[in-house]
Amino acid sequence: MPIRFSFHSLAMVAAALLTLVATPLVAQDAPAEPDAEITASDQNVTVDPIAPDLRIGARIADILAATGWYDALDVRVENGIVFLNGTAGSEAQKAWARDLANKTDGVVAVVNQIEIAAEIDWNFDPAVKELRRLVESSAAALPVLLLALVVLPLAWYIAHLVARLMRWVFARRISSPFLRSIVARAISFPVFLIGLYIVLQVAGLTQLALSLVGGAGILGIVIGFAFRDIAENFLASLLLSVQRPFKRGDFIKVDGQQGVVKSMTTRSTLLISVEGNHIQIPNATIFKSTIENFTADAQRRGDFVIGVGYDAVISDVQQIILAVLQDHQAVLNDPPPMALIDNLGASTVNMRVYYWFDGHAYSSLKIKSALLRMIMGALSEAGVSMPDEAREVIFPQGVPFIKMDDAAPGAAPSPAPSTASPTAPAKPAAPMLSEAEQDLTAETQDIESQTVLDKQDASEDLLGNGGG
Repeated sequence: MPIRFSFHSLAMVAAALLTLVATPLVAQDAPAEPDAEITASDQNVTVDPIAPDLRIGARIADILAATGWYDALDVRVENGIVFLNGTAGSEAQKAWARDLANKTDGVVAVVNQIEIAAEIDWNFDPAVKELRRLVESSAAALPVLLLALVVLPLAWYIAHLVARLMRWVFARRISSPFLRSIVARAISFPVFLIGLYIVLQVAGLTQLALSLVGGAGILGIVIGFAFRDIAENFLASLLLSVQRPFKRGDFIKVDGQQGVVKSMTTRSTLLISVEGNHIQIPNATIFKSTIENFTADAQRRGDFVIGVGYDAVISDVQQIILAVLQDHQAVLNDPPPMALIDNLGASTVNMRVYYWFDGHAYSSLKIKSALLRMIMGALSEAGVSMPDEAREVIFPQGVPFIKMDDAAPGAAPSPAPSTASPTAPAKPAAPMLSEAEQDLTAETQDIESQTVLDKQDASEDLLGNGGG
C-alpha cells in the first residue's frame, strides 16, 4: 500500500525537527551556575564557510555572554586575530574563553586580555577553624606544659645544690674562687640538662632539641667572632686562675707597666703603681706578655754602684763594704753579699755591691738608701776618697805648692800636708736607720692601701683571699 504524506503531516515533522535542533541552542544560551564545572568541547565552533571578522566576533561574544561569567565583555576580531577584553571571576573562566576562541573557525590567533576580578571574601570560617585547631593542640600539650613547670625548676634547684656542694668540696683544693665556680658549674650543668631532656622526650621534641643545640652552636660561633676580645679576655682570666702567676699584693711588671696587684676580673687586672695610679691591663695582654713578679719569692737581690778614688786600696774598700753589709739586719748572709769592681771610670774605681734581702718584709728602696748612707760613712771614716768624676781630680802624692818669691833656685818643692789627719778624732758610726728612712718595711701594703675597691669590683674579683 503506498505511503502518502499530506502537507499537514510534513509541516508537523518539520516542526518537530526544528524543536529538536533548537533545544540545545537554548540550553547553551542559559546562564551557568557560579560553581558549575568548566569544560570545553573538542569540536570546533563553526560559522559560515567564508566568515568575515565581524561574524566571528559576534559568534564568540554571544557564546561568552550566554555563560554570564564575564563583565564588560568586548570581543574584537582583526584579520582573524581575536582580542578578548573584560573581567572574569577566575583563571579557569579566563582560560575557557581563550580555548573557545581558538576552536572557532577562521581564528588565526587569540590575544586574551581578560582580567581576573579581585573578590573580597568575608568568610570567617577558616579563621575559626584555625583557632579551634590551636585550642585543641594547646589542650593536648597542657600535660607536657605542667610536667615542664614541675621538672625544670626541680632540675634547676638540684643543679644549684650540686654547685654549692662542689664549691664546698673544692674549697681547699682550688684557692681561686673564679676557677672553683667554673668547676662547680661544669659539674652541675648536666643535672639541669637531664631535666630538660626528660621534658623534651615526653613532649616528643627530641629532634627539635637537637636542632636548637645545632643552632645555638652556630649562634655561639657568630657571637664569638663578634665579641672576640671579650671571649679572649675571659679565657685568659680562666687560664691565669689555673696557672696563678701572681696573687693579690704581688709587685709585678708586665707589658712595660709595674705595680701592686689589686684585683683581677674576667676582663682585666688592676695594678696600683708606686705613684698611686690605677693601671688596667687586659687579661689577654697579660697572658701573652712576659710577667716579672718581684715578690713571688721572698728572697730578692739588690745592687748599687759606688765609686772610690784610684788612691784607695781596693781590698780594704771591699772589706769595709762587706763589714757594713754583714752587720745590717735586713741583709741576708746566705747567699753572702759581694763587693766587686764593675768598671774603671775617669777618676773613680766603680764598685758594684750585691746583697740579698727578704722582699716580703723589707723595702728594696729603703734598704738601698740605708746601705748607701752607711757605706759612705764607713768609707769616709776610713779616709777613702770618693771623688766626683765631673769636678774633682785626686793627686795621691799631694799637690806641690811653691812660693816664687821665697823659693831658692833649684830647691826641691816640699810635699803638701796630707789631707787625712791620723790624730783626728774618730767619727761616730752611721746609724742603721735614719729619720728620713723611718723603717725598712716593704711599701707594698702602703701602695695597696691607697685604693679601695667598690662593691661591684670586689664581687667580680677573681683573686679571692690570696688566690691567683
